[in-house]
Amino acid sequence: MDQFTNVTVVKKANIYFDGAVTSRTVQFGDGTKKTLGIMLPGEYTFNTGVAEIMEILAGDLQYRVGDSGDWKAVTGGESFQVPSNSAFTMKVATVSDYCCSFLPE
Repeated sequence: MDQFTNVTVVKKANIYFDGAVTSRTVQFGDGTKKTLGIMLPGEYTFNTGVAEIMEILAGDLQYRVGDSGDWKAVTGGESFQVPSNSAFTMKVATVSDYCCSFLPE
């Protein structure tokens, strides 16, 4: 899906890591939400409350869930899922455009 229709966009930005990761929240009529954002090169760890799908629209990065396990490469056009109540780390190699979908519980 290249665009969203009939949504509400929250004007206030979500700003993390001194502005290296930013996003805007998009809310849908059914109560679901997504964030659309940009990540600059660097390493970032996020904690989840609900399960998420991270869709990388452009860019290159590696990620891993938790503190152990293998790093997995992701590039523009690919995605990965993160379980609820966990943490994941991304090593962003190039400026990356993303869409994060929060999955219903």
